[in-house]
Amino acid sequence: MHAAAPNPSSLDDDALLRRIRAGDRDAFTLLMRRYNRRLYRVARSVLRDDAEAEDALQDAYLQAFRALPAFRGESALGTWLTRIVVNAALMRQRKTGRLAEVIELGADFGTDDAAGPHYPDDSQGEREQPELAALRAQTRRLIETGIDKLPGVFRTVFVLRAVEELTVEETAATLDIPEATVRSRYFRARAMLREALAREIDFAIEDAFGFDGERCDRIVDAVRRRLDAEWGI
Repeated sequence: MHAAAPNPSSLDDDALLRRIRAGDRDAFTLLMRRYNRRLYRVARSVLRDDAEAEDALQDAYLQAFRALPAFRGESALGTWLTRIVVNAALMRQRKTGRLAEVIELGADFGTDDAAGPHYPDDSQGEREQPELAALRAQTRRLIETGIDKLPGVFRTVFVLRAVEELTVEETAATLDIPEATVRSRYFRARAMLREALAREIDFAIEDAFGFDGERCDRIVDAVRRRLDAEWGI
């Protein structure tokens, strides 16, 4: 009896890489799905535009596919892919007229990703109540807006560290900057984001349990009608 073929989704990056190099396009599709979320978020952190980030990610995948034969595996595949998408996003940013410094790809770099890639969790929990879902969406938009307003050098570090949960070492290898720089930029980005969110919360608190306008008129009118009924006023 022949052993069952392994489920492609259970293969690690090295096994997928071997299949891709052997001409298995489905393996490359799986690799894209495995890293799509991380790489899109990184491109989005540079470009601050959904459509531009999608285009940069497509460009990066094409570049990566062409460069895979030369990939020597001295760094984690996820780190290598992330570095390529950063470059693609910066190149697109420069083409749109904004100043950007393109990171040289060079050879393999950095340390291995000991924790492995961070796969998206596609599991569906219990259906949220509409009010809770709306609140979560509003909170997410508030945080996304705050991240978008961070200066570029802080924004990408924050997304890699806080959103994608890369280590300091992985982030430094991806962006080709010292680990001390990653730590200082991440600390500063968190402080700026907290300050921005605190301001928004302060504004929201001032407007909490809003009373002016329709609610005020409704109560006044209701009381007047009751007074008319009881006292003939």
